[in-house]
Amino acid sequence: MADYEREDVRHGVVPDIAGSKFGLASQWGLGNQVLVHAGVRRPKQDESSDLTTPPSIHIVKWDIDMHNPVTRKLVNESHNVFISLQSHNPEQADTVRKPQLVKFSRHYRSVQRACVLELQLKGDAAEDEEKRQIYYAQCQVFSMIELIWSLCEILFVEVLPGGVILNQLLDWVSWHFTQGDELATAVMSSSSPHTHESYWPAIYIYVLQGRIDDARKLLSIHPDRQRDVNDLYGMTDELLRKMPMFTVVGRQSVAEFDMKWRHWQDQCQQCLEDGLFDSHNNLSIICRILAGDNRVFSELKDLTQSWYQMLVAKLLYNNPTIKTFDIHYHAQECIDDYGGNSHLSTLDNILLSALEFDIHQVIRESSAHLNNWWFVAHLTDLLYHCGQLESHNLNFGSNLREFLLLEYATSLMSHESLWQIGMDYLDHCPEVGRHYLELYIERIPIQTERKALKVLRACEKRGMELQAHSICKEMGMKALQNDRLGTALSWCIRSKDRAFATFLSEKFLSEYSSRGGFSNLDLIDNLGPAMLLSDRLTFLGKYREFHKMYEHGEFREAANLLLSLLSAKLAPQKFWLTLLTDALPLLECDQVVFSSHQTYDLMHCLEEITLSFQSTQYLDKDDKQRTQGQREADQEKIDLLRLALARNLSRAILHEGTEIEGI
Repeated sequence: MADYEREDVRHGVVPDIAGSKFGLASQWGLGNQVLVHAGVRRPKQDESSDLTTPPSIHIVKWDIDMHNPVTRKLVNESHNVFISLQSHNPEQADTVRKPQLVKFSRHYRSVQRACVLELQLKGDAAEDEEKRQIYYAQCQVFSMIELIWSLCEILFVEVLPGGVILNQLLDWVSWHFTQGDELATAVMSSSSPHTHESYWPAIYIYVLQGRIDDARKLLSIHPDRQRDVNDLYGMTDELLRKMPMFTVVGRQSVAEFDMKWRHWQDQCQQCLEDGLFDSHNNLSIICRILAGDNRVFSELKDLTQSWYQMLVAKLLYNNPTIKTFDIHYHAQECIDDYGGNSHLSTLDNILLSALEFDIHQVIRESSAHLNNWWFVAHLTDLLYHCGQLESHNLNFGSNLREFLLLEYATSLMSHESLWQIGMDYLDHCPEVGRHYLELYIERIPIQTERKALKVLRACEKRGMELQAHSICKEMGMKALQNDRLGTALSWCIRSKDRAFATFLSEKFLSEYSSRGGFSNLDLIDNLGPAMLLSDRLTFLGKYREFHKMYEHGEFREAANLLLSLLSAKLAPQKFWLTLLTDALPLLECDQVVFSSHQTYDLMHCLEEITLSFQSTQYLDKDDKQRTQGQREADQEKIDLLRLALARNLSRAILHEGTEIEGI
């Protein structure tokens, strides 16, 4: 297989000679991958119809927004919020549950804000123009996401008693649209603020956004206020100061506030009718805003910049106690001021759908036009926990929340390090998440043992025994191919594969026969209960115990263990000669180690070996290829063993007879 970088994809070039002749076919890979290969077009008459070599498979990959270092932080931090949200108790009382859900939503927004700021910094610091534009484009996308999310939080999550929503919308506008602060900063940094071209526009924006205190501060620095004969600045400041603001914290009722509001706005309108500000156009504009003159909002549409900013400003000075479900009735007039519905952008359509309480349209538009699944997956999950999202069954057999979580998890599973996070999202998809997880686990590329252990732990955590067994067996085979018997055996023990354990035990015994010793002694010495996995592995562990007993001078115990291994026939028969050869030093000890009865057992084993040498039953493929010299060496061992056994038998009989006489 060959991997090709993003540049090849960008220029539409896949270097494949066969592909130029037979055409190219493609299949979707895992996540953001396409597998491309030759062989979909019939060759011309003068061309051969067969591929001379097997077709190459080219893995064409591309990065997505969630794969760069900045957005990966967003993925990791939002993952923590998501996991915490899943443990949220839906049966709690609304007075307890709603503040918690609002807190979760704000955690998501803080993560988004940090991402936007870091993308902006990366873009400003980038030396390469292409990278700078990429960062700025991502910053714009996540700024849109943050704007949509915060509006959905106001409309669907933080629903205040009584449904009066304007104060939240004012906060939404002032938080996301900071042109007024930028203009005010430029004004205050100049030597003559009141003559700066942005002085009055900054005041207008503050008034339109309901930031009355900021507007009054700017207005107070104008030098004409001190020498104003008609005190027009003072009257404007008084109107601003007296402007009523509704709050749900106090005991003020909506009806009481509405009465105060009408009384105050009547004063503003009376000032206009009396022509008090006719001599001062700028102050007149402020008073017209306060009086709710619809024409002034159209005149200042360049300052509000968008129909939804104008909508909030109009509602503030025309209907400050408007209820949530009535807002969209006032949107069309503002949209018409900005060119009508034909000029609406994707962002405009999403925000309009939110104001119309069409949450499914919000999700549909966002899924189609935003280039990642992060937003729709997390927003839908939050709304699901808020009880705002009804189960919306789709054609693919999954509800909307689960479908979006599956799509987002899929985009993570294709990444070399984000797959662990993707698994956690699949865990919370009750219908098909487990099935998806099993399929993805089998397709995760495992290049290192460290990654294999991570995948294995993930499988064990979820009780995925079949997948864990497959991973262990795969890693064991890789280790075996690289002649790493100890590593292969450790993976085999993890997989609990009896047949593979038997095969590897045979390999260890063959190694011992050829080299005269074991490798990976630490592993063999610490097999513990794992040696019971197969008879051969049991023999391997016990045989190593025999050597340790012999090394420590525990000759009688070593002799008993050796004889039990031969009697139980745990060892392959071709290894019996090696076991009997190991008994030679014990047979030649000064003290009698083997009793006469044990010696007869050893002699019986030796006879079986002698008979097997005379038949083909004992000889396997490798044994048949042994040289004549090896056969002669084995025969010499048999002769030595026969002599040693005969001598030990006589010594054992004498020793046992002496003991009987002594008794």
